[in-house]
Amino acid sequence: MKYALRATVAAVATTVTLPFFGPGTASAAPISTGPDGGAAGAMWTATEDGPQQYPSINIQWDVPITMSDGTVLKANVYRPADAAGRPIDIRTPVVVNITPYTKLVSNLADHAISVPGLSDALINLFRQIDLSGTALSGVTDLTKAFGGGELRNFAVDRQLIRSGYAQVVVDARGTGFSQGEWDMLRQREQQDSVEVIDWASKQPWSDGNVGMSGISYSAINQVQAAEKRPPALKAIFPVVPGSDLVQDVLNPGSGFGFNFIPLWLTAINATKWVPDVQSLVNGKFDFQWLSDRAESPLTYMDVLLNAYASVRMEDLDPRVRNLLSEFSAERRAWLGDPSRVQTPTFVVGGWHDLFTYSESKIYNEIPLPPGQKQLLMGNTYHISSGNEYGKPGLPPRIDVLQRAWFDKWLKGIDNGIDGYGPVTLYQQGSGGWTTQDGFGITAPAQEAAEYRRMYLSANRSGTANSVYDGSLTGAPDADSARLTIAPGLTTLCSNDAAQATIGALAVFDACAKDSRIAESNALTFTSAPVAETTTISGPIAVRLNTIQDAPDGYWTVTVNDVAPDGRSTVLSSGQLLASMREIDDSLSARSANGDYTDPRPYTSLDRRQPTVPGRSTTLDIGLSGTQAVLAPGHRLRIDVFAGNFPKGVPITPLLVDTGLKPEHLQLDPNAPSFVNIPVRGNPGW
Repeated sequence: MKYALRATVAAVATTVTLPFFGPGTASAAPISTGPDGGAAGAMWTATEDGPQQYPSINIQWDVPITMSDGTVLKANVYRPADAAGRPIDIRTPVVVNITPYTKLVSNLADHAISVPGLSDALINLFRQIDLSGTALSGVTDLTKAFGGGELRNFAVDRQLIRSGYAQVVVDARGTGFSQGEWDMLRQREQQDSVEVIDWASKQPWSDGNVGMSGISYSAINQVQAAEKRPPALKAIFPVVPGSDLVQDVLNPGSGFGFNFIPLWLTAINATKWVPDVQSLVNGKFDFQWLSDRAESPLTYMDVLLNAYASVRMEDLDPRVRNLLSEFSAERRAWLGDPSRVQTPTFVVGGWHDLFTYSESKIYNEIPLPPGQKQLLMGNTYHISSGNEYGKPGLPPRIDVLQRAWFDKWLKGIDNGIDGYGPVTLYQQGSGGWTTQDGFGITAPAQEAAEYRRMYLSANRSGTANSVYDGSLTGAPDADSARLTIAPGLTTLCSNDAAQATIGALAVFDACAKDSRIAESNALTFTSAPVAETTTISGPIAVRLNTIQDAPDGYWTVTVNDVAPDGRSTVLSSGQLLASMREIDDSLSARSANGDYTDPRPYTSLDRRQPTVPGRSTTLDIGLSGTQAVLAPGHRLRIDVFAGNFPKGVPITPLLVDTGLKPEHLQLDPNAPSFVNIPVRGNPGW
């Protein structure tokens, strides 16, 4: 019945209000309501899925774009065309996607979702894979993403092109068929983005208005490009972007992304060696491309290997030191500044994404009014963006939202997308989708949560099978206790492991959706059941009073929702190497009582302070912002681990200093350990 009603609303909206989508109309914009956008959302879907203005697409393969230093990048240019495949003689806006994953992969993905018969067969196949209610329901979460518009954003949106856009997909410098040495989101590559935008705006088929699209890496370089403020860039639509790449994924809490980074570097370095076969056949092979590959055959792999092969600090490659130095140009290039963005920006993220820490911060820091900036956060991992979208009551598909965004800011069509959200969130736990006027520091008074301390107590809660089953209380205990936890491997079966593998391990519900296996080697601290529905909204901080038996120690903390049946589900997590504990107050935030809400460590060797074995050391650990609803009867839990393999593994010289020795949590009323949690409602604690 709901689907039939939705179809009727869409049909009516298309029939009655579609003229709103024509440029230059004087009609009022349709009103967007709720997470699905209401009637406006139905119109956006009908606009993307319905007949388009132009019947075909013209493709120019491997178009050369020469950068200011002489390096030639290669791009595929997709333009709307007539039935005979001839490009239209009309200037259109241009959407740019700069990718290190090669145009070849984008082209394969494009064919998989656009070839008649094949795309339908794939979608039907994925729809038939429904393991909901089983121990592998996470498989369904992944397959649903393919129907949520994610692939069109990653590759090419042919509906968008047929509606009157050009799309340019560019191999990043040193990847795919482009010349040069891969510069991995650093200064030269950022300059390339600006120059590609300028090139796209000046082509004879361009009307001068440029947007950017893409996922992950291609989302990060959108934000970086917008920070440079190129005049032709009028809108960006980054899906799962990051801005602080050091804290997000490269070196979270000073523990390298051991699982993700090596596999990712290997994939890009392998695909960049795939030659342009057509140029070999027609005698136009680019020998400069081959020379550049020979100059840097495995870019950054040697740096990674050195970080883990060097036992002593003095043996580290200078490039590793530069990466971990707050004063280096390399490091500064990866520390974005969204406060410089003046381009309308729609951020799509996920609570368990690789870049969760950055996504809400990007939205909050962009100095634009709500509507010109948007935030959509799902209960998703890096490869499952959009897995719930497009159904009644849920957000429109990613490609639908992107189309509406570009229609608004590149074509000037008054379609109501600026009235969506502006913050659309999936509330973890017992919640669902909701729209808000802000999140965290931007939340208005009626939506803001109140920060309060919950103290870690040695009083047993009787709710967990862990190394020590403590309690979480509203007031500190008068007694002292020392609790010990040793490094282990149970975090291989954890939500953090699923996050670090971009969602691949999320197929195992017993690990990604239930922490009880991981908690068997953790200290747990669990609250009393909440008396009334309680919302947690915003970033979270945990203070630990620790003692090491070595010059260093690695600590990981998760915040969990514990159901009456005992299932413990991670809401957010954070980690910190004890020697990297110094906080950069200029980038951190505190609640009204002075406690940190977002403690930002320097994660820099320049600031390293080895601990003194046996002496108390205070650690402030920041956890990514989240939103969750605890239903009556549910509990809040803090898990504490002495490590986080495979998500975070300190480089070998730092790991050696930990000795992989047990670590101690000193519960002391004079130096309490607590979580500073943003709460809305009456938990009864």
